[in-house]
Amino acid sequence: MANKKINETVETAAETARAGADVATKSYADTVGVLKQGMSGAVAGFEKTQAEVKANMEKAIKTAEEIVTFGQGNVEAVLKSSQIWATGVQDLGKNFAATAQAHMEQTMSTWKAMAGVKSLKEAIDLQSSLTRTTVEAALAQSGKLTDASIKLAEQAIAPITARVTLAVEKFGRAA
Repeated sequence: MANKKINETVETAAETARAGADVATKSYADTVGVLKQGMSGAVAGFEKTQAEVKANMEKAIKTAEEIVTFGQGNVEAVLKSSQIWATGVQDLGKNFAATAQAHMEQTMSTWKAMAGVKSLKEAIDLQSSLTRTTVEAALAQSGKLTDASIKLAEQAIAPITARVTLAVEKFGRAA
């Protein structure tokens, strides 16, 4: 009977140990599951953050590229405007020089004619004619010069105006 009692005690101890082991195993499995879930959430959060950072970096790089491209366009517009202005001023200068040359030739011709006049009336008529044509030419040339200057200014400012319009369209929407 003592043996039976010992066997029952051993059996009870074994059942208790098995139950304890089952509880420990379940507790361990639950703990591992919670840790896996926590790690999974942390990994997912990290991956989400990483994806957001990558997207923001790509957006920043694209914006920087657009700004550089826009700046290059601005430089090109200023260069084009400067070229138009320089060419136009050169053309205006040539036109002015040609007009001055023609006026000088007309004046010289009139003075040569004055050397051969036979009367005071003829000299006054020549001088009056020179004065009249000089004033008329100056007024006509002044109007042409004004028109050409205005046209040149419009042409020279056009590339810059186009860039300003583009900037308003492009960056005005973003604001």
